[in-house]
Amino acid sequence: MSNSIATSVASLVPTPAPKIGFVSLGCPKALTDSELILTQLSAEGYTTSKSFEGADLVIVNTCGFIDDAVKESLDTIQEALSVNGRVIVTGCLGAKKGADGQDVVSAVHPSVLAVTGPHATQEVMDAVHKHLPKPVNPLIDLIPNSFGEAGVKLTPRHYAYLKISEGCNHRCTFCIIPSLRGDLVSRPIGDILTEAKALFEGGVKELLVISQDTSAYGVDVKYVSGFWNGRPIKTRTQELTAELGALAKTYGAWVRLHYVYPYPTVDHLIPLMAKGLVLPYLDVPFQHSHPDVLKRMKRPASGERNLERINNWRAQCPELVIRSTFIVGFPGETEEEFEDLLQFLREAGIDRAGCFAYSEIDGAVANDLPNLIPEDVKEARRARFMQVAQEVATERLARRQGAVIQVLVDKAIAMGKKGGVGRSYADAPEIDGVVHLLPPEKISKTYKVGDFIKARVVEVRGHDLIALPI
Repeated sequence: MSNSIATSVASLVPTPAPKIGFVSLGCPKALTDSELILTQLSAEGYTTSKSFEGADLVIVNTCGFIDDAVKESLDTIQEALSVNGRVIVTGCLGAKKGADGQDVVSAVHPSVLAVTGPHATQEVMDAVHKHLPKPVNPLIDLIPNSFGEAGVKLTPRHYAYLKISEGCNHRCTFCIIPSLRGDLVSRPIGDILTEAKALFEGGVKELLVISQDTSAYGVDVKYVSGFWNGRPIKTRTQELTAELGALAKTYGAWVRLHYVYPYPTVDHLIPLMAKGLVLPYLDVPFQHSHPDVLKRMKRPASGERNLERINNWRAQCPELVIRSTFIVGFPGETEEEFEDLLQFLREAGIDRAGCFAYSEIDGAVANDLPNLIPEDVKEARRARFMQVAQEVATERLARRQGAVIQVLVDKAIAMGKKGGVGRSYADAPEIDGVVHLLPPEKISKTYKVGDFIKARVVEVRGHDLIALPI
């Protein structure tokens, strides 16, 4: 073999691809940022790993919303530095500044290679290129285990998050998200639907629509019409939801809506749920019920109207399940205002309720509000809230006793012969309850992860259901 031929052949022999350790912390919005970065890394021929050991460098996507999240992020960065030594930091904590104007991450961990804020795929890739030049190898499979145009996903293959916008236009006094992620920026509706189709074609059975404010989709572009498959479609939550629902129906899949602010426009989504186009499930962050507390929070809703509208929603769609989060112990919250919240919880029949005792966040306007609530009072109110929330949830779940429900399988033991775990339409992954599946009575009955099956509820246990496949 001539030297020139040998050289040419040698140039085509794959060399080990650079390996990047990757960890993603925080909420689903951060997860979708991670998916974008991982997609780009894969497209450029890098390999990724969940391990810090043996990697050429590590990327940590951080969360910086509450103190516990900040601590977890800083601890993870420290671990990555100790194990690997070469670390790039991105995400919400990367955007936080200290009193001296220096970013928090660099102040605590000055040896990190680079720090960027959230939704900064290009900045992250620039840092990667600087410290670990991208491989050039024509024989490398560029995007293994991806969903085509939808890219790489970190969720199990049968469900995926679909981000429709970035940022938020609200200035809630307890929140610093706008300072971390900026104002609302809606994705083109054609891009969203293209990604959704790619996910469905790749086998996704449940699409979880997320953003910082799903109800506000399109506000920033004044609901301009976009195009998909040659058709004009208005950039607005109602039209997007209808399109996603129709698309999902052709694949026999679910669409679930998260972070839906209680604007009047939400009323237009309920008929879509009643028709079965999208799941009758709303994740609505009410935060409180009393008008005075909501005013201090600068929330875009009033408690009285919320109760009225919930009743109207359920009149149109009796199967509707409502998940929400609340804050107790907000500065100035009186016992009367807290009791109002408990009464709202009961009257509204909130199916799934999460609760936080208010805590100060660096940079939040609420830090300067008067009449701070003592820690012991806040924790006592949180405990009382969760007790009422559990009572309401148990009462509403009890109505399902004996019902036949559709279950999306998340875990199947021995093809279901020894039972499994799944979720009903009322259960979003990781935040709600689950359906524990008993071994089927029929020996021939089998199922696998990602299947939809029918099951009869035989017991209600806490936030979960016990069901027998049929």
